[in-house]
Amino acid sequence: MTRIDFYILPQPTLDARLDFACRLAETIHRKGYRLHIHTEDEAMGREFDERLWNFRFDAFVPHALLGEAGEPPAPVTIGWQDTPEPGIEALLNLHPQIPAWFSRFERVAEIINQHQGILNAKRECWQTYKSRGYSVQAHHIEG
Repeated sequence: MTRIDFYILPQPTLDARLDFACRLAETIHRKGYRLHIHTEDEAMGREFDERLWNFRFDAFVPHALLGEAGEPPAPVTIGWQDTPEPGIEALLNLHPQIPAWFSRFERVAEIINQHQGILNAKRECWQTYKSRGYSVQAHHIEG
């Protein structure tokens, strides 16, 4: 069964959420997982693509926008509409809602910051996962 991890940040800003998402994507990639990052829309997807290239000078997360990936496919993909290809083990969900296809992944990561809109959306996600019987873990991130 898919394992769900919620990372709870103390900051209220979108920048803090996306910066943490970059660090988390790097960690997931370093652990050898293929990762798909699901964003709310194309603008967020393209912004996150750019952010992954620049978030740290000594980091490299090989990634591509879904549909623009070459051969072999990038180990990290970013998308907002299409369902990612089979064989990807982890999902980082930056969309306010849960994608219908989330259960095909071994792991799902959700990031909560202290913005009221994100808090409300992710509370609903938490309740949906729990009501469906998924194991949900909370990780409180300091500073």
